[in-house]
Amino acid sequence: MIVLFNKPFRVLSQFTGEGDKAVLADYIDVPGVYCAGRLDYDSEGLLVLTDDGRLQQRLSNPESSKGKGYWVQVEGIPDELSLDQLRRGVPLRDGMTRPAIVQRIESPDIWPRDPPIRVRKAIPTCWLDLTITEGRNRQVRRMTAHIGHPTLRLIRYRVGEWALEAIPPGACRIIA
Repeated sequence: MIVLFNKPFRVLSQFTGEGDKAVLADYIDVPGVYCAGRLDYDSEGLLVLTDDGRLQQRLSNPESSKGKGYWVQVEGIPDELSLDQLRRGVPLRDGMTRPAIVQRIESPDIWPRDPPIRVRKAIPTCWLDLTITEGRNRQVRRMTAHIGHPTLRLIRYRVGEWALEAIPPGACRIIA
């Protein structure tokens, strides 16, 4: 079984709680499924859950090379030289990243975030469509910070062949 879930902002990617933080069990009532990969508490979007241990391991393993697509709202407007750094890979504390596929895009058609991102009148923002084939801890946020454009909002919209499509925040779709 595969469950596609649109994880809302400020929900832990686990079924058991830590204090008063929201968890997957608050949204998903499908027994025996586990996350194939995680999203940070402050990130949103597609989580793939499954009861197939081999599939879960394959998707969770950073060496699997499954493409993960993100819409990333960043502070400032990165130029092509900055984006080229991401396309070549950037050095992080835990080593060089693999090359990313990245381009500036118009704001995607998405739900409002509660609370909204911080807005500074003097600093513009823009959206990137960024695809990576790794899954290091907070990798996309660290990559955009490395090029001088901190992430303000991060939404994963694709994992391998599965996409978020029209699943609203907090809802899931069971496939297979």
